[in-house]
Amino acid sequence: MGVAGHRLRWAGVTSAALTPKPPATGHLVATSGVSKRFGAVQALDDVSVELTAAATGLLGANGAGKSTLMKALLGLVTPDEGRVEVLGIDAARHPGEIRRRLGYMPERDCLPLEMTARDLVVHMAELRGLPRRAAVLRASEVLFQVGLEEERSRLIRTFSTGMKQRTKLAQALVHSPELVVLDEPTNGLDPSGREEMLSLVRRLSRDLGIAVLLSSHVLEDVTRTCDAVVVLRDGRLVTAGRIDEMESLAGGGVFVRITGDAGAFRAALERHGLGAEPREDGLVVSGSAEDAVLDAIRDCASETGTGLREVRPAGPTLEDALVDALE
Repeated sequence: MGVAGHRLRWAGVTSAALTPKPPATGHLVATSGVSKRFGAVQALDDVSVELTAAATGLLGANGAGKSTLMKALLGLVTPDEGRVEVLGIDAARHPGEIRRRLGYMPERDCLPLEMTARDLVVHMAELRGLPRRAAVLRASEVLFQVGLEEERSRLIRTFSTGMKQRTKLAQALVHSPELVVLDEPTNGLDPSGREEMLSLVRRLSRDLGIAVLLSSHVLEDVTRTCDAVVVLRDGRLVTAGRIDEMESLAGGGVFVRITGDAGAFRAALERHGLGAEPREDGLVVSGSAEDAVLDAIRDCASETGTGLREVRPAGPTLEDALVDALE
């Protein structure tokens, strides 16, 4: 493959080499009855799940089994029981092939401090099979895209935490992986750095066509960057599914408390085609998509001169449902 075959796709630049080919099985990752014990600790307990979304969040508290599952996907840990397939490949039988096609961003600060970011990323590209010229070009491109173009010749020991996280992300992307595994990518970042990292992560699946598996114990990181979520607790699978479907199940209308003429406000809502049922000292408004309901509530309040004292989801939110699953 020539140098051009390794070009990054970003901001309108396209490359067929970067678009992952879906495996014949139709899923990116599939586990069946996976269990793993370390001494007295049951790290994974009969975990069966399939990942098909462009970006999936692996959510759980510390000790939930996230790291062990990721190591099993990378072929670094062999399950005591069960089977792991990644991109249609048996992880236990062909771990080297999987690691060639995946990118991995570790959580721990494990970078060689006496190397420059450029030299490290070039080295990682060559380890993954790119010829020298292609490795240099790809390293330059990917360091630019993660915001390290001007710092690429600095020693890593001079980097801030955010710059080190970006370096780890760059080395994970340099060989154009089909799937990238990100372990706590916002770990240690300040609010500004966290925002920038989440934006980068979301662009991987949306703009680059690289599938993402993001491990985190922070719910917002997952809901902002992923299309689906897998929740682990004490080594067991608690729930898994698409976030948009979970959001629709979690919905239950909008609860509104008002000041003013409740009858006029309710009549205005009904004219907009919405239902309004009394509850406690307010109304539960329902009847269409949540954004449309909120717009109608605003318009009806304006039409009737009604004051809005409280507007909130009437039922459990997605966050409520996932927090319950983690507890």
